[in-house]
Amino acid sequence: MNNNPSLEDAPLNGFHQWLTVRSGGGSFVDGYVLSIIGVAMLQMTAALSLSSFWQGLIAASALIGIFFGGFVGGWLTDRFGRKRIFFVGPVMFVLCSLAQLWAPSGEAIFLCRLLLGVAIGIEYPVATALLVEFLPRRHRGPRLATLTIAWFAGAAFAYLVGELLLHYAGPGAWRLVLASAALIGTLLLMIRLGTPESARWLLKHGRRSEADAVIAKVYGAGFSCANLPEEPQARRASWVSLLHSGYGKRMLFVTLFWTCSVIPVFAVYAFAPQVLKALNLEGSIASLGSVAITLLFVVGCVLATRLLNGLGRRSTLIHSFLWSGLALLALGMLHNAPAPVILVLFGAYALFIGGAQVLQLVYPNEIFPTEIRAQAVGVGTSLSRVGAAVGTWLVPLSLDTLGIEHTMYIAALVTFVGLGVSWALAPETRALNLQQAASLG
Repeated sequence: MNNNPSLEDAPLNGFHQWLTVRSGGGSFVDGYVLSIIGVAMLQMTAALSLSSFWQGLIAASALIGIFFGGFVGGWLTDRFGRKRIFFVGPVMFVLCSLAQLWAPSGEAIFLCRLLLGVAIGIEYPVATALLVEFLPRRHRGPRLATLTIAWFAGAAFAYLVGELLLHYAGPGAWRLVLASAALIGTLLLMIRLGTPESARWLLKHGRRSEADAVIAKVYGAGFSCANLPEEPQARRASWVSLLHSGYGKRMLFVTLFWTCSVIPVFAVYAFAPQVLKALNLEGSIASLGSVAITLLFVVGCVLATRLLNGLGRRSTLIHSFLWSGLALLALGMLHNAPAPVILVLFGAYALFIGGAQVLQLVYPNEIFPTEIRAQAVGVGTSLSRVGAAVGTWLVPLSLDTLGIEHTMYIAALVTFVGLGVSWALAPETRALNLQQAASLG
C-alpha cells in the first residue's frame, strides 16, 4: 500500500502551466493549418482552375494525412517515448507549409496538405499523452480541454490572418495564406525545447531512476515514483487490447463519438464561404460571419471546459450533441430565413458543439492505460478522420446536387448518431485518478 502523497492531488505549478502552452501550441497550429484552406479555397480554385472534385479532395487531404499520422504517431509515441516525437510535428509544419509557396498544381497542393495532415495526426497522441501524464486529476479534464480551445483559437486566427492577406497581398495572396503556418510552426518548435520525458512512460519501460529524476525536477527533491500511482503490473495492455475486451468497447465509443463530432465541424471550416453563400449570405457579411462563427466555437469550448468537473463528462457530451443537432436541423428547415436568423443558428451550433469537441481529447487520454494511451488517441484520431475526410470531400458535391437544405439535414443526422452513441456508451471519469479511469475493473 502506497502511503505517500499522490502526485494526482498535487497543485498546479509553473511546469504544468508551461507544458500546457507547449502542448496547446500544437493544437493551435493544427487548427490554423486545417482551417486556413477555407480562406484560400476560392482564390486558389480560380488560380489553378480546380474542379469540384479537386476542391473537395484538397480540402480533405489533411484529414487523409491525419488518418495515417494518427496510427504512426500513436505507435511511435508509445514505442520511443513522448519527448522525441514531440518535435516531429513542428518540423513538418514548417517544411510542408513553406512548400506551398511553390506548388505548381492542385496535385502538389494536395501532397503538401496530405503531409501536413500526417504531422497533425502525430501531434494528437504525443501532445495529449505527455500533458495528461503530468497533470493532477482535478485539472486533467479542463487542461486537456484547453487544447481544443487552442485548436479553435488557431482556426479563428487563420481566418483573421487569411482575410487580411487576401485583402492586402494581391491576387496571388492564397499562397502566402497557406504558407503562413510556417511562422507559427517555427515558434512552436522553439517553445518545446527543454521538454522532459514522461515519468509514467519511463517507469513503464523500467527506467525508474530517470523517472525519479524527472519527478524531482518537476515537483521537488522530496518526490519520486513512490508518489506516482500507476496501473498494476499484473495486467499489461498492448495495442491488441484496443480491439477486444473492455478496451475494444472503449475504442468503439471514442471512434464513433469523435467521428460524429468532427464531420460537420470540418465541413463548415473547409467550406464556410460556400456554405454561407448557399444560405444567401455573401460579401462582407459572409466573411464577418465566418470569423464570428469561429470565435463562437472558441466560446463554446470555454463554456464546456467550465462544465467538465461540475456537470461531468457524460452529461456534457450528451447535451452537446443534442442541442447542436437541433441547431443544424433548424438550419435545414429555415435555410431561406433572413441573414440574422442564419447567423444565430450557426452561432448556436458553434456554442453547443463545444462539449463534444473538448471531450475528443479528454476521454481517450483518461480511459486507456499508459502503455496504450497514445495509440488509443492515435487510432481515435485516424478512424474519426475517415468519416471527416469523406464528409468534407462530399460537401461541395452535396451543395451542388442536393442543395443546402438537405446538406444541413445530413449534418444533423450525423450529430444525432453521436448523441445515441454517447447515451449508450459514454462513461463518467471526472472524480477518478488516471489509474482508476483507465482500469477495466
